[in-house]
Amino acid sequence: MKKLLLSLVAVAGLMYSANAQTEKGKFILGGNVGFNSTKVEGAAKSDVSFSIVPSAGYFVSDNFALGTGVGYTYNKQVSRLQLNEAFVVAPFGRYYVGLSDQFKFFGQLSVPMAFGNNKVVDLDGNVGEKYASTTSIGVNLAPGFAFFPTKRIGIEVSVSGLSYNNLNVKNELTGNEVTSNSFGLNADTFAPKLGVQFHF
Repeated sequence: MKKLLLSLVAVAGLMYSANAQTEKGKFILGGNVGFNSTKVEGAAKSDVSFSIVPSAGYFVSDNFALGTGVGYTYNKQVSRLQLNEAFVVAPFGRYYVGLSDQFKFFGQLSVPMAFGNNKVVDLDGNVGEKYASTTSIGVNLAPGFAFFPTKRIGIEVSVSGLSYNNLNVKNELTGNEVTSNSFGLNADTFAPKLGVQFHF
């Protein structure tokens, strides 16, 4: 009987901790890190990209968090003779809907912004002078699922979803500006994003 009672208390504690993850007043910490290297035929160096964007949020009400990510991206493309570096800010709002004690569906609306510059790169991978400044502002609506195995950890799977992006490139030598707008739906279930968020 004592073992049964202890088991019920443990299960109740797990259920409470899962439900308490997204209560008003809680914090969420996470972010993303990425690295990619591609060998370019005919070039001495590979294309290399790297990004790190930690994020933090606060539950302003039950199941609704507001926050932002702040970070840096580096994309050196020897194949295109170009390097782009950018400072990234990505404010977001996220809403959770409970499916069970440990599983929740969420939708996240974010406004990623990147402010950077382009530099010339030669086929040996040497970086030259800055020739353009870049500004990218977008909107992204992404759905996902979160699993809470413990009180402080949420394991998430999401897809990119619906997105819009405005990119402005200003050539500092000529003063010319090129602006491009892109809009898309990218809900590829064969290439989901996997992440971990920490709740406090």
